Amino acid sequence: MLLQGLKVVEMATWVAGPGCAGLMADWGAEVVKIESPTGDATRAFYPDSEESPGNPIFTMENRGKQGVVLDLARPEARDALLALLQDADVFVTNVRPGSMKRLGLDYGSLKSRMPRLIYAAVTGYGLDGPEVDTPAFDITAFWARSGVARATIPTDQEPFPSRPGFGDHATAVSTLAGVLAALHERHETGRGRLVESSLIRTSAYVIGWDLALQLRYGEVVTAQPRNERPGPLSGFFRTADDRWLCIVPRDPRCFSRAMAAIGRPELASEPRYAQPITDMEIVREVRALLDAAFGALTLEEAGGRLSANDLAWAPMATLAEMARSEMARDAGCFVTVDDGWGGAFPSPAPPVRFPEGAPEIRRAAPRLGQHTREALAAAGLSPAQIEALG
Repeated sequence: MLLQGLKVVEMATWVAGPGCAGLMADWGAEVVKIESPTGDATRAFYPDSEESPGNPIFTMENRGKQGVVLDLARPEARDALLALLQDADVFVTNVRPGSMKRLGLDYGSLKSRMPRLIYAAVTGYGLDGPEVDTPAFDITAFWARSGVARATIPTDQEPFPSRPGFGDHATAVSTLAGVLAALHERHETGRGRLVESSLIRTSAYVIGWDLALQLRYGEVVTAQPRNERPGPLSGFFRTADDRWLCIVPRDPRCFSRAMAAIGRPELASEPRYAQPITDMEIVREVRALLDAAFGALTLEEAGGRLSANDLAWAPMATLAEMARSEMARDAGCFVTVDDGWGGAFPSPAPPVRFPEGAPEIRRAAPRLGQHTREALAAAGLSPAQIEALG
């Protein structure tokens, strides 16, 4: 079912690489996670203990995996990893390419020995050019350097970082798509291949509407101060109970619907408000009318009127509201996973579900080195060889 029977070896830390392998584990693959003796850095966030079981950050990226500890500074540990890779279908790593080459674990070194292996390399800035080994996080490569932050943050605001894992998860999904394409090809050719993904390339795709205009015309208008934005209906409005709602018009007819929603249907026939409104003074005038109208209504009242007029809108929800939302539960946004100590807790679900049947997402994330012995034994290492690894 789905990815059951697929063997994945992951040697990655933080989010993008582990997230890609984690989605495969959610969908039934056998995933062996290789960690150093100090462990993946995300173990340090909300550390897992009997008093506070189930690290929610580490669990999200690593639930259902087998945990193996190898100190790759030792030649015998490298040999153990090669044994694990010998019958693997996919290898996922976000270790910097220079380090992998020094270890003899880069794609070029493995290709002839393991011709069926899909090798997924997740990087900050790609595998070519002088910045192959430049250290990167999603906040630096995906958010700041790509132009995404500058295109998102209005020029009258001080820059702020993206939320943790934001670009990493987009990159994880992109990497997974590449891996699945390579696996499909392998059914026909019998050969594996290198799959390359990067934070910077994913960001270029994610910000693609704006970047397409920049590439085509040499300039693009991105996030602006609210009073400078064209289109009076599009954007956020504050309600009387200090909440915010967002409206996105679909077509010119939405203007008359919005005027009806605020109790001013006659404005739809006002000649100065003929669509589209291009005069910024009139744009600001209409926006002020909307601000005043929504400012006199609660979120519930405003939302009811907008829905009654078939406008596309949404409240700006808090994470607490999202976590208790019936809509989110119905959409399959959450799963319940074991905490590894006999309990369970809710966790974000994969972005895709399979209503006609899929592996259950339940298993806990591994404790550091939890499955070292059994995974290495399954790879053919003798008890003496496993013992020698420490």
